[in-house]
Amino acid sequence: MSTVTEAISTPGALKRLADEGVSVWLDDLSRKRITSGDLAALVTDGGVVGVTTNPSIFQAAIGSGEGYEEQLTDLAERGVTVDEAVRMMTTADVRDAADVLRGVYDATEGRDGRVSIEVDPRLAHNTLATVAEAKQLFWLVDRPNVMIKIPATEAGLPAITEVIGLGISVNVTLIFSLERYRAVMDAYLAGLEKARERGLDLSRIHSVASFFVSRVDSEIDKRLTALGTDEALGLKGRAALANARLAYEAYEDVFASARWQALTGTGANKQRPLWASTGVKDPAYKDTLYVDELVAPGTVNTMPEGTLKATADHGDITGDTVTGRYEQARADLAAVEKLGISYDEVVQQLEDEAVAKFEAAWLELLDAVTESLKSKGVDA
Repeated sequence: MSTVTEAISTPGALKRLADEGVSVWLDDLSRKRITSGDLAALVTDGGVVGVTTNPSIFQAAIGSGEGYEEQLTDLAERGVTVDEAVRMMTTADVRDAADVLRGVYDATEGRDGRVSIEVDPRLAHNTLATVAEAKQLFWLVDRPNVMIKIPATEAGLPAITEVIGLGISVNVTLIFSLERYRAVMDAYLAGLEKARERGLDLSRIHSVASFFVSRVDSEIDKRLTALGTDEALGLKGRAALANARLAYEAYEDVFASARWQALTGTGANKQRPLWASTGVKDPAYKDTLYVDELVAPGTVNTMPEGTLKATADHGDITGDTVTGRYEQARADLAAVEKLGISYDEVVQQLEDEAVAKFEAAWLELLDAVTESLKSKGVDA
């Protein structure tokens, strides 16, 4: 792992993002990043005010084995199952990262300083199990600045409501469609209403809605390229930004509604849009495209290491690049639909693929830990 802070000696663009109301979170975590002091340096000097994780991130970190040997030995001595071993390692990392970010959490009254950990991706279509897992993870991490990630599947929506209703902060993940995003915000408001009925302090409940960006371009661009016409090729690289900008329009609409106004007097916090999957996958595009072009107040941009470095080095932050661009966004998506590319089909495919990808990464992690435990004489 390279040291990100080496590339962020003068984080001008990152500072400008913060000035525009964008919170910069790091989409990565490993034990080495914590123990080396790199994460602390990013928080102190690099403008990072939060951390997100996912099954793929943990698979890469723990699968390498670096920094986990001592804990694996202890877990093997205890004869734990592989599922318990993985949860003990991942929650330990999240707990330590939460301690690093505790100062930010306190200074922002819980708005930032957050570290997210995802429920077992194998539970994505099981509401009751997702709720139970979220409660367990919250208890295991045992830090007020943890956020539990719940996928925005149909089964995930009622789980979001129930977990928010218990007073647990939630990062809703794997949102691709505008319709599903509105359902996520509805689930959040329903959760706040439940929490209010239970007499909980709503000011302590926070949530972000992770709206995925680059994968939309990857899939739609592939279909546009296959069509090959000048009109089709001229639309490449526009769908993801259009989709995200219309998501922000939906956010503005929902959090100006009478339903939201009825909650504001209770200290409730808006569920902020979080731009996820912001690493550019097409080398033809500028590597900070999904940062420069998605600047809007009250948002979070969670960046992989490469995107964070690139933004610090040459990000072009010129102010709000979202509001006021809704009509063009609608026109871009309509033009894609007119060419026979179904928006509904694309976003459902992306959700299915994302759930499957995270489940596969989790299974790979379980296999790697199983082998590690067996090498220490334990049959996991």
